[in-house]
Amino acid sequence: QVHLVESGGGLVQAGGSLRLSCAASGGTMRTYTMAWFRQAPGKEREFVATIIWSDSSTYYLDSVKGRFTISRDNTKNTVYLQMNSLKPEDTAVYYCAARRGTVVLLTDYDNWGQGTQVTVSS
Repeated sequence: QVHLVESGGGLVQAGGSLRLSCAASGGTMRTYTMAWFRQAPGKEREFVATIIWSDSSTYYLDSVKGRFTISRDNTKNTVYLQMNSLKPEDTAVYYCAARRGTVVLLTDYDNWGQGTQVTVSS
């Protein structure tokens, strides 16, 4: 198991940017597939982005493609989510998730952070 702690959330105006960080401890992050999810009030948690442990391939929710970028620094055991051109509909609690090795289903992620609030004002 790996312990995840998110940071970097906050209040930003529409069109602005934020960078979220997720620090991992208790495990070797380079062997984990990492992801970001989000949950808006009254909605189910949804997948946002993932970066694969083996080759750092990335995949995104369609609505964030071209605006968000997921990256990882294995030397710092940290994964990032750079969010640009933010929209009010991006408002949510953002969660970092991890799974050792390969992920087949979104439900495979078994390590979760506590979340960080992102609020985008119009």
